[in-house]
Amino acid sequence: MLTVLASMMVIVLKTVQHAFAILEKIELEGGVIDIQTVTDAATQASFTSDSLIYKLGLLLIVVCWIFGVVDAYRIGKKKDLEGNAPRSGRPNQ
Repeated sequence: MLTVLASMMVIVLKTVQHAFAILEKIELEGGVIDIQTVTDAATQASFTSDSLIYKLGLLLIVVCWIFGVVDAYRIGKKKDLEGNAPRSGRPNQ
């Protein structure tokens, strides 16, 4: 959980940094910055990131998610098998 949280923080920070760079560029070119410009910059920053850190963070989130799914399945299967096993110490009725 902590790994995923840290990865999400890295992704958000990289996206915000990229969005601010885009907004600075727009401002230096004399463009007007409004809510639509900010939204477009954030969207562009999140979809066009070529940062290795961004990609590694996303990969780490996916790997942790897959691990969590497999672990939950394994634990559930074990609980199911424990529930179906005859209980020792009790006489059959």
